[in-house]
Amino acid sequence: MSNNEVSVGKLDPLIWLVVVAIVFGGVYANMQFVAESVLIRAVGGLVLAAVAIGIALQTVKGRAAWDLAREARVEVRKVIWPTRQETTQTTMIVVVVVIVVGLLLWALDSGLSWGVRAVIG
Repeated sequence: MSNNEVSVGKLDPLIWLVVVAIVFGGVYANMQFVAESVLIRAVGGLVLAAVAIGIALQTVKGRAAWDLAREARVEVRKVIWPTRQETTQTTMIVVVVVIVVGLLLWALDSGLSWGVRAVIG
């Protein structure tokens, strides 16, 4: 770790405080400017979010989160997604199993209830 990274790492709590202040400021401004157009408030919120994210990326944890997101994107591209037929067949199997288990539980509950009533009277 270089001296620059250590000095930046020491400022991380202050940077996160600034990020939280920006987010809370944006929420407060959104509540105060309720009479303004939704489009204007949405654009303002997006700009503040971009600024907060940009500042958060200057921290060690922010860079780590960004790296994790990039790696996750690479992994998602490697996934072999099921076809429509496979999805439909799997869904139907799950539905049938849920119905069968539901019926078994109902039968077990009814049988035990009948047995308890027979014993208690």
